[in-house]
Amino acid sequence: MANTVEEIKRPINEEMKLFEQKFYESMQSKVPLLDKVTRFIVTTKGKQMRPMFVFLCAKLVGDVNEKTYRGASMIELIHTATLVHDDVVDESFKRRNFFSINALWKNKIAVLVGDYLLSKSVLLSTDHKDYDLLGVISRTIREMSEGELLQLEKARKLDITEEVYYEIIRQKTATLIAACCEIGVLSNNADANLAKKMMDFGTYTGMAFQIKDDLFDYLTSNVIGKPVGIDIKEQKMTLPLIFTLRNANEKDKKYYFNTIKRYNNDQKRVKELISFVKSSGGLDYAISIMKDFQQKAKDILNEFPDSEARKSLHIMLDYVIERKF
Repeated sequence: MANTVEEIKRPINEEMKLFEQKFYESMQSKVPLLDKVTRFIVTTKGKQMRPMFVFLCAKLVGDVNEKTYRGASMIELIHTATLVHDDVVDESFKRRNFFSINALWKNKIAVLVGDYLLSKSVLLSTDHKDYDLLGVISRTIREMSEGELLQLEKARKLDITEEVYYEIIRQKTATLIAACCEIGVLSNNADANLAKKMMDFGTYTGMAFQIKDDLFDYLTSNVIGKPVGIDIKEQKMTLPLIFTLRNANEKDKKYYFNTIKRYNNDQKRVKELISFVKSSGGLDYAISIMKDFQQKAKDILNEFPDSEARKSLHIMLDYVIERKF
């Protein structure tokens, strides 16, 4: 998969190198403690898929310019802030095999660092009068917060329908990828129609990405580092489970709801539920929906003339649903 990422990056290799420097600059402050934390963030960064979306979408319709770099930095600032805050909310002490910020510097500092990064993303747009980008990132921050809260509210009652599930993953995951794609074309002064089209492209891609993530919970061979059945233990209702319970008879439905509610830490019961989801076609159903979203994204992409950027985005779409982590 590392080779795939290199292949995706090929048309934007130089831009990604320059971006690292600009992103680090965008986080700097006059507070030594903050700089220590942000240095740590830069050294433990992930694959940076989101900035890649920004640059590739910009290249679909023009060139990468200073506004594109600012847009990519805004996105990465928001993404990093949400990861920092998520680790506090989930009481998680590891992130990508490194200690999380709350593990190293405690919750109070982690929350404040997350707030600082969010404010920096907003300032980056206002300082340069990128008001169109400001509109996109403000909407994105709002939707991501709404998605998290909607999921928490529904997890208490376990009454998630398929429609509600799509709304949660659209807001929690897809909205940020949609923002990447929209910002990429807006940095080349795209009109409202093109911006909306790229937002849709990013939404479909993000939906496919999240469904793939939810499928890892059922795969014994997943190398994501996520224990199998962890979503069930955390009472998260994902697509394979929603489909299975909706189509189960009353006796099975009652029994498995009880597993999620009261026996979600009982390994035997969780294993039993995973087998039931598999044999009831829950995984097959989720895979078919994931592929539908992928196809919708590809259809939008195919409206653009052939280019290196378009090729990379096609590879990215395949990577999203074929990845092993």
